[in-house]
Amino acid sequence: MEHIQKILLLQEKPSDKLMSGIIDLSLIEALQNNESGDEETTRDLFNKNLKDRVNTLPWDVVQDDVEQLKGNYEILSKNVLVGLIQTQIDPSVEKAKNISGDAAARIIGFRKFIEFIIPIKEDAVEILGSYIEANKVEKEDIWKNRDVDLSETTDLSNVMVGIWDSGVDVDVFSNQVFINSNEKVDGIDNDNNGFVDDVNGIAFSLEEDYTTRLLYPMTEKDLQNYSNMTMQIKGLMDLQAAINSPEATELKKKMSSMNPEDLKPFLEELGLFGMYVHGTHVAGIAINNNPYAEVLVARITFDHHAIPAPPTVEVAEKAANNYMETVKYFQANNVRVVNMSWGWTLKEIEGMLEANGIGKDAEERSKLTRKIFDIYKDGLYNAIKSAPEILFITAAGNSDNDVTFDEVIPSFFDLPNLITVGAVDQAGEETGFTSFGESVDVHANGFEVDSYLPGGGKIEMSGTSMASPNAVNLAAKLLALDYSLSTSDLIKLIKVGADKSDDGRITLINPKRSVELLKAGK
Repeated sequence: MEHIQKILLLQEKPSDKLMSGIIDLSLIEALQNNESGDEETTRDLFNKNLKDRVNTLPWDVVQDDVEQLKGNYEILSKNVLVGLIQTQIDPSVEKAKNISGDAAARIIGFRKFIEFIIPIKEDAVEILGSYIEANKVEKEDIWKNRDVDLSETTDLSNVMVGIWDSGVDVDVFSNQVFINSNEKVDGIDNDNNGFVDDVNGIAFSLEEDYTTRLLYPMTEKDLQNYSNMTMQIKGLMDLQAAINSPEATELKKKMSSMNPEDLKPFLEELGLFGMYVHGTHVAGIAINNNPYAEVLVARITFDHHAIPAPPTVEVAEKAANNYMETVKYFQANNVRVVNMSWGWTLKEIEGMLEANGIGKDAEERSKLTRKIFDIYKDGLYNAIKSAPEILFITAAGNSDNDVTFDEVIPSFFDLPNLITVGAVDQAGEETGFTSFGESVDVHANGFEVDSYLPGGGKIEMSGTSMASPNAVNLAAKLLALDYSLSTSDLIKLIKVGADKSDDGRITLINPKRSVELLKAGK
């Protein structure tokens, strides 16, 4: 109890201050006050405690977190937790012949959930669901009245927009794609710029080798399941964003009844398709209602496997070099604004090393983690810094953490040509998943944002990955209206035009207001 109270005091988000440990506190009190010790009494006391706590919560503050907690509980089962251990922990322990503190803590947490939470899980879901139903109201969409549409405006400037992401299906945006007229697809570097067949952009593989494939390559077997997996990806993103959609409901049913051995291939398939669609969806948001924007693709690749390829100093050094080469490519082709809906964390690198059993102990692994991470960090920082004429806009992340404290790159970089974007919902209220901190400059819509998929279909997705290109969209429209704007001019127009929340946590972009300021010469 005392430990949970200390955690509550350390929370920064208003919702976290109210929600952290709400299930555990209700259960601990029930166990302490149950003199008979029988399960039914514990259950009754738990229900009363949780209802008392939940029903006093301010809905406007905790809505996302309550919905997210309910969604998580609907997914989690003994089979899912056992599957996570078999998939993510057992292989690393077998390789390393030891277990880290983080992994041990996860196992203890899983055991607690299986032993204590599962018996009262359905009650918790029902109580949370009743609270949601009693308070649910349709939020007003503020973004339609803030949007700026340049579709009918003539004689504006073309703007090159870099989509630095997991790959883009350029055929979806055929009329708004960068074309290198000095290059053709023939396996030859016709323009001698160091990149073969870079007609619409450049790409790098997981191993950081150059490739001509601007969209992550899928097998015919993978593509046969594309339609079904797209719905499951939407369901996963909706669950993470606390959105109670039909896709999320279906995914909850599927995962809660899944056998442990089925979890690994399912999660890997979700990761694969998520990477496949991500960049195209982002690109569509960045150029929406702006016929003067053109997409230049710069593909990076992330590992979707449960046990990812081990990070190495060699690969990190190649990545750092590729970051600089990518930015030089942006400069050579007059890119003015770049979207980066991705990032790295120190903990992520350490987790990948641990998953592969690298490091004789935690101390050795920690030192190697810092060495590899710093190569990525310094390489990316220097690459962005080298192009002051380009505005880089990045997603804060979906981990509900402080990006500065956790060293999320590039989100926590302090550079004059970088903006970090957090996510809000359709009403402009902070989402439960968005990361935060002093490095987050502005907030944009990251809730069920409609955009394109490879092949041309459309779907709504949520996340800071969708919020960031909404800010890019504004920057590109400002440049279309006045191409002479400098990077500092763009940032000023975006920030001054934004609306600050009463508590100062949220800075909502306001495209219409920023354009008005531009036209007024301010």
